[in-house]
Amino acid sequence: MPLVRIPATTANLGPGFDTLGLALDLYDELTVEAAPELEITVTGEGESSIPRGAENIAYRAVLAVFNRVGRQPPGIKITMHNNIPVARGLGSSAAALVGGLVGANTLLGTPLTREELLNLATGLEGHPDNVAPALYGGLVAAARDGERVYCQRLEPPPGLMTVVAIPQCTLSTRVARGVLPAMVPFNDAIFNLSRAAVLLAAVQAGDLELMGRMMEDKLHQPYRLPLVPGMEAVFKAARAAGALAVALSGSGPAVIAFCRGRRPEVGAAMVDAFIRHGIRCTVKELAPYPRGAEVL
Repeated sequence: MPLVRIPATTANLGPGFDTLGLALDLYDELTVEAAPELEITVTGEGESSIPRGAENIAYRAVLAVFNRVGRQPPGIKITMHNNIPVARGLGSSAAALVGGLVGANTLLGTPLTREELLNLATGLEGHPDNVAPALYGGLVAAARDGERVYCQRLEPPPGLMTVVAIPQCTLSTRVARGVLPAMVPFNDAIFNLSRAAVLLAAVQAGDLELMGRMMEDKLHQPYRLPLVPGMEAVFKAARAAGALAVALSGSGPAVIAFCRGRRPEVGAAMVDAFIRHGIRCTVKELAPYPRGAEVL
């Protein structure tokens, strides 16, 4: 009975829409085993809302592995213990997908490579920015070319810490994608492309200051910030308190601040800004996580 640990992830990192992601040291754990019939148990985050039937994301991932290797799945028992908040922008669905894939692959004797699992995960999730760091750990740049995903893993700069403000409200990826325009101005595309390129160079050089300066975005955040009251004020408060950069974590509503070392004052400033707009939140200080999904 393989026990799989999967890290939380923050996607986009500002300008890297659907391309960049970072693993964080907050984890879900999942087991997959053969059973007489489908049985899914969920504890922790999402305990009252995650489906226990065939629509469960982890179960869909298990079926994808069995189908990929041409095996008929038996009854399956999945046990999920979740620490990653659901529908907050920290990769909870990606963790469930990756956990199901790795768990099923281990159960079958690891017939699929990690690259094959990444391609399956991206097909199920629709984009690789969360599933890639969930699988590989660290900071990952990923690109989809047809059915194949190419990715490159980088070590995050030494000293990088994050402070995540997690509102009590949820925001589905479907809603957050629904506000994005079908087309963007040419200059906005260049703005993001240039910053994503220099951001990766800064990561490679270990330059935290430059990395922070390159995390501005014009492709998705300006359209998503109005979905949660006070979001712009939270960004400003985090920067004023000493954050190197601030971004939506994934599609939100969580806001992630990137800092040099621990900066509890940044979290306090974000909480105060949210409260002034009638939103309560929790704060987590999370370090980049060097490992992806692993069987314990």
